[in-house]
Amino acid sequence: MTLQLAYFAILVILGSALISVFADQMPSLLRTAAFVLLGVGSIAAIVSGVSTLISGSSFSATLPFGLPWLNWHVRLDALSGFFFALIGVITFAISLYGPGYVREFEHGKQPLSVLGIFTGLFIVGMLLVVIADDAFMFMVAWELMSLSSYFLVAYQHDRAANRRAAFLYLLMAHVSGLSILLGFGVLASFSGSFAFDILRATEIPALWATIAFTLTFFGFGMKAGLVPLHAWLPEAHPVAPSHISALMSGVMLKVAVYGFIRMTFDLLGDIHWGWGVAVLIIASVSALMGVLYALMQHNLKRLLAYHSVENIGIIFIGLGLAMVFMGTGHKVLGVLGLIAALYHTLNHALFKSLLFLGAGAVIHSSHEKDLEQMGGLLKRMPWTGLFFLIGCISISALPPFNGFVSEWLTFQTALQAWKLENGILRTIIPLSAAMLALTGTLAAYCFVKVYGIAFLGLPRSRHVRRAREVGMGMRLAQGMLAVLCLLFGILPTHFVGVINSIPIQLVGVGLPEISAHGWMWLTPINADTASYGAPLVLIAIAVAWFLLTLVLRRGKKHTVHDCEPWDCGFSTPDSRMQYTATAFSMPIRRVFGLLFHIDEQVERNNNTIKHRLTVTDRAWDLFYKPIADAVHKAARQVSRMQSGNVRIYLGWSLGTLLVLLWLIT
Repeated sequence: MTLQLAYFAILVILGSALISVFADQMPSLLRTAAFVLLGVGSIAAIVSGVSTLISGSSFSATLPFGLPWLNWHVRLDALSGFFFALIGVITFAISLYGPGYVREFEHGKQPLSVLGIFTGLFIVGMLLVVIADDAFMFMVAWELMSLSSYFLVAYQHDRAANRRAAFLYLLMAHVSGLSILLGFGVLASFSGSFAFDILRATEIPALWATIAFTLTFFGFGMKAGLVPLHAWLPEAHPVAPSHISALMSGVMLKVAVYGFIRMTFDLLGDIHWGWGVAVLIIASVSALMGVLYALMQHNLKRLLAYHSVENIGIIFIGLGLAMVFMGTGHKVLGVLGLIAALYHTLNHALFKSLLFLGAGAVIHSSHEKDLEQMGGLLKRMPWTGLFFLIGCISISALPPFNGFVSEWLTFQTALQAWKLENGILRTIIPLSAAMLALTGTLAAYCFVKVYGIAFLGLPRSRHVRRAREVGMGMRLAQGMLAVLCLLFGILPTHFVGVINSIPIQLVGVGLPEISAHGWMWLTPINADTASYGAPLVLIAIAVAWFLLTLVLRRGKKHTVHDCEPWDCGFSTPDSRMQYTATAFSMPIRRVFGLLFHIDEQVERNNNTIKHRLTVTDRAWDLFYKPIADAVHKAARQVSRMQSGNVRIYLGWSLGTLLVLLWLIT
């Protein structure tokens, strides 16, 4: 029944794509029927995934699709059920948010049908990836996910920046897919089959297992956005429609995390601790560089995209710790790292989707993406401001919200490094933990900047002054995700207990003591080592808030006259006297300036001064620009073959035919 419910979810969401074909003639069809189908399908996906996760069972079947000699195999187990439900939760939020948001596209240049069709196909592709039980179906679903999301990134293709971002995304998506395909090919060469059941039962030599791991880590890492393979992410996410950005950042990146976990912890068999060290180093650099690059951004959606790089790094820190501990024989500690990574995967999906939907609401209402043009939005959009604040607190890993719990679990894993005998590992893990701590501090700093500049103070532009609160559906979607951020923050023992079925099924071991002191206390290792009482933290915060409010109310009994502050005889303060986003991030830019490519110019013309600041990613100049230049140079050389002479073209064709015949024979 559970697997049939998963089929139903996929078919209903596919139906939303099919019905969107008629959206150009009837725009209301997309806003009603298509998004309703998305909502129904997402509920079915949540029920199917959660029931599988709670039961800890697995359900498998063979479908009459694929090739005549290679049918598709599907499997819904605890791991795929977790990600199946995660996709369903964010899709349900999109089904509430979408009808109000897509109204602005009804009279635009791009057809609504394209948006509806590829949104449905994109979600179907992700769902098929997580239930695929053979490499052939996995790669077909992976390509469906990548190609459909390309059309969504390129939806507003009348802008050159959007076309460039979409092309870069498509190129890197196919490089990533090719690398994953080669990794599966290595496994299939020893097993003689693409079915995951046979792959996981096959013994692979250590050298070839390392090659397969390297290929798949490269492929999944590129799709997830690990540094330095992240170049596509800050380009593609900002140009896509905001609800698509939420799906890409909140869900699609997690599908790459799923693929990495499936390959490393399930199919490859024995985990080598050296793999974990490589993952840990790259993940730590990704987390720190992601937040530093985010601090330099003024485009709201681009800033959030870089924070996806940061949080993917945090997830892979947990996975790297899990691999190190499992590879050295400490399975229970490895399970703790795996659960920390899975919980942060879920939490990031919630608060990052919330932030992208909040950013979409701001852009939808104010038509501004630049933080330097915002200000005072809290008075004009109070509900969006409240929900966005919850997202900011959650991503900053502050209690009592969910981001704190998963990062706390990651730190608890890292603090067990003293149990390792290898001195190098006992050095690397604390350094990684220190980088994670610095990352968390900088993330809080960044979102103080974001919220203070965008929602507080005075508006800096005419569009922002005219901003108004968005519709009910868009607010409900944000409110739902905000409530879930709080719920997963104050009741972690219940959710960690449910997630515990994943490592039990994957590696045969789970956490022995999750709530040794009762449901109010999370004890990941044991009750004597560390514990966290999330409900008590919430109660303490509520009491402190009540006492502070009481004191402030008593202070208001005295007569207070509101007036403008003394300004030494000058004019009333206005928005030009407020802190800017550039000024706020200046200290970080000075300290970490060597990590960026900074172009700062000051132009003086008569009585005016113009300041221009451009901060770009050094990874582009170091890794991607040389490749692009080499490709352009090679293309210019190849273009010389286009002489216009038919005899030369026939000669090239004959030469190519002879080479192919020689290779075949």
